[in-house]
Amino acid sequence: MSRKTRWHPSRVGLAMLVVLSPLALPAAEHGAPPADRQEAQIDATAVAALERMGRALRALKKFTLTSDASTEVVLDNGQKIELDGQVKYEVEPPRRLFLDISSDRAHRQLFYDGNTMTLYSPRLKYYASVDGVDATLGELAGKLWADYGIELPLTDLFLWGGDKPPRNPLTSAIYVGAGSMDGDRIDQYAFRQPGVDWQVWIGQADSLPRKIAITSHDDPALPTYTARLKWDTTPAIDSNAFTFVPPQGSARSELLVIDAVAMQPKEK
Repeated sequence: MSRKTRWHPSRVGLAMLVVLSPLALPAAEHGAPPADRQEAQIDATAVAALERMGRALRALKKFTLTSDASTEVVLDNGQKIELDGQVKYEVEPPRRLFLDISSDRAHRQLFYDGNTMTLYSPRLKYYASVDGVDATLGELAGKLWADYGIELPLTDLFLWGGDKPPRNPLTSAIYVGAGSMDGDRIDQYAFRQPGVDWQVWIGQADSLPRKIAITSHDDPALPTYTARLKWDTTPAIDSNAFTFVPPQGSARSELLVIDAVAMQPKEK
């Protein structure tokens, strides 16, 4: 069975969705608004929470991040199939990263030491390296997408954590309410912008995102991407974690350079 639509939740996540100045927004009391007001309401406290989250991400000197994620895929007959996977990051901003993406169907790793970027498939034992990258993590994510059509999961966290978070207009921003997740107190927020609805659960103590849910409007079936995030902000990271050493029996390949932007479908 074929997929009805292919969409990329990582490209419409946290970083691409916001920052409006809270000074220009009307204040609102915490709590979900009535249904007839949810469409147009922009709650200054919800926008301010995103700004605090950005500052918390920018303050991290190093961290590990584990994400248990599920993606809904819509089949031709309209049935939704949920695919699970796990993402693990080891990061020393602004230029060192190790990424491990695994599921029952695929396993990929990415190494970046500030100069050389390597993609490796442990199951297939093929790898491809690019030297002289010389980019921050946000710049690396953009380069991978623009030059090779490769999207990093949760890449928006690196963009949001940069010194110039993107600004896209919100059509709705509301505070849903407080709760708990993995024993910690959190606040839940819901946002809307053209083409996408998304939610984020933010820790009250550290302002780090603990869960995200993104629903695409590109498909009338409204597929959703969900990820639960577990942080370690004081990890012991091996200094060699970001440098790829070819395992015995592995073979080198080449990355195909493409123009991913030009390949995107034109709007009608």
